[in-house]
Amino acid sequence: MKIQYLEIVTREVDAVCAAYAAAHKVQFGEADAGHGNARTAPLAGGGLVGVRAPLRETEEPVVRPYWLVDDIDAAVAAAVQAGGQLALPPMEIPGHGTFAIYLQGGNDHGLWQL
Repeated sequence: MKIQYLEIVTREVDAVCAAYAAAHKVQFGEADAGHGNARTAPLAGGGLVGVRAPLRETEEPVVRPYWLVDDIDAAVAAAVQAGGQLALPPMEIPGHGTFAIYLQGGNDHGLWQL
């Protein structure tokens, strides 16, 4: 299993980016509209970590891994069959890939296909 994108939603974007940058010696870029205005930095072995503010007033802070999959439709179907609740069906982000979100066990889970 490989994390393609690690999404961190927080009301303290700059402080979180500064802490990660200092602890892990990474540099975060400017807000990227393709990732919900997240500031991103590379993950070891590929992929990105993105830190962004909530997109709506009701969105709570969360840390959500997006697992890399070969076939997002099959992965979503398997997650739902295993008891997951689909929160966001597969959606393409031009130039980045396709992602989906499901809820299971009290946690948010993401899937990502390049």
